[in-house]
Amino acid sequence: MRIYLVGYMASGKSQVGVDLAGRIGFSFIDLDDLFEESYRISIYDFFEKYNERNFRKIEQKLLLETENLARTVISTGGGTPCFFDNMEFIRRSGYSVYLRWEVTDLVSRLAKVRRKRPVLKEFSGKDLRESVALHLREREFFYNQADYIFDAGSGDLDDVVKWARSLPEWITSS
Repeated sequence: MRIYLVGYMASGKSQVGVDLAGRIGFSFIDLDDLFEESYRISIYDFFEKYNERNFRKIEQKLLLETENLARTVISTGGGTPCFFDNMEFIRRSGYSVYLRWEVTDLVSRLAKVRRKRPVLKEFSGKDLRESVALHLREREFFYNQADYIFDAGSGDLDDVVKWARSLPEWITSS
């Protein structure tokens, strides 16, 4: 069984993924980290050098490779579910959790993170808020297809753990 975490940049997919995997006894993989380790380049630098389209092709390849993993929580990139048929693949290959945040909270979180975000590099202040709001509206169509929507601002991961432990595969494989 696989659980895919989806959501906007800086929504906490990596941290929630590590915590969730530990609490339910699963392995954890972060697709962004896997990309950077495999290709020895940051996503930001890859976008600058090769463009987003090339990145999305490689990202999809890495996503498709997760199909053979068992008992794994997978943190996707913020755009992963929004390209090609990736969200369809995620839904077909496992279960998905959307870590939902309000725009104001996302902007605040983005201001604090160390990882550079290539799709937001030109924005700051009010422009950043407007860009995140627009971008999130575009992406929510995909995120809202998740099997479970977690109000990440609540911080109560217990709800996600209970949900994960109630899944049919969990019950039959426990």
